[in-house]
Amino acid sequence: MARPAPAPSGRIRGPFPPALCLGGLDPSGGAGLLRDVATLVALGVHPMALCTADTVQNGAGCLDIQAPNDPLPGLEALAPHLAGPWGVKLGLCALPPASLAALLARIEALAPMARIWDPILAPTAGVGLHSADRLQAMAATLLAPGGWVVSPNLPEAAALAGPAAATPRDLARPFLELGAAAVWLKGGHGQGPVLEDFWITADGVLGLGRARRLPGDRRGTGCTLAAAWLAWRLRGRSGPDAARAAARYLRAHWEPGIQPGGFGRPCFGPARIGRSRPAGDSAGVPPSDPPGSQQQDMSTR
Repeated sequence: MARPAPAPSGRIRGPFPPALCLGGLDPSGGAGLLRDVATLVALGVHPMALCTADTVQNGAGCLDIQAPNDPLPGLEALAPHLAGPWGVKLGLCALPPASLAALLARIEALAPMARIWDPILAPTAGVGLHSADRLQAMAATLLAPGGWVVSPNLPEAAALAGPAAATPRDLARPFLELGAAAVWLKGGHGQGPVLEDFWITADGVLGLGRARRLPGDRRGTGCTLAAAWLAWRLRGRSGPDAARAAARYLRAHWEPGIQPGGFGRPCFGPARIGRSRPAGDSAGVPPSDPPGSQQQDMSTR
């Protein structure tokens, strides 16, 4: 798929492929569906959204998570839009197993070209949602048809892999065995001043590069990364290259963190295309990796 070139004005040219976000509604806008939408719009992708978890939360934490109304009728209404290249992201999900299975079956029939699951155990602050057993049951339902990329952080991967898992391959193995096409293992919850992400498939482990840890924290980092990956994938990047581009996008927009009303943990501020972009970037678009670089550090870690 040809990658649209940035327009001279700094705006990204179309076409604008649709991306369907399934996730939790965070009314404060720091995470969940509203964060997904903000990220996708900034990256030139048309967002659509269906709620899979209703939350009561603000910038300080999540107080309650409940199942929403069945989103399947909403998906049926959106189905005519989901033609040509389109993608789907799944985040926080409180649907009953039968409702989730029906929703996923319909998505499978609509054949998205890109799929990513951000397997959320719980919001960073506040009430939890999934036990490890429930997360595994959800993974078995979601991943069985194949084609999904999973983007866990280290604690989410360890919840399935168990405490003995020490290597990226070990942490990714449960997802791959259940049918994941790839696991993007994010290193932000690791220790030390330097973090590293990995792209793991049945063929091996690819290091995505090391980066220094940024100061402070932000709400919605997992949502931002997964939504940005989906945007870059729909705009023509390979899976690993989209992950690298998503990480660069997050780092470029880390500052300024904002606290709406001066309250709560900081979240990402409104993104403007071209703001705080890395050197060599054009209209907020991180440069592609050189041809062949995706294989240069493939290992069997």
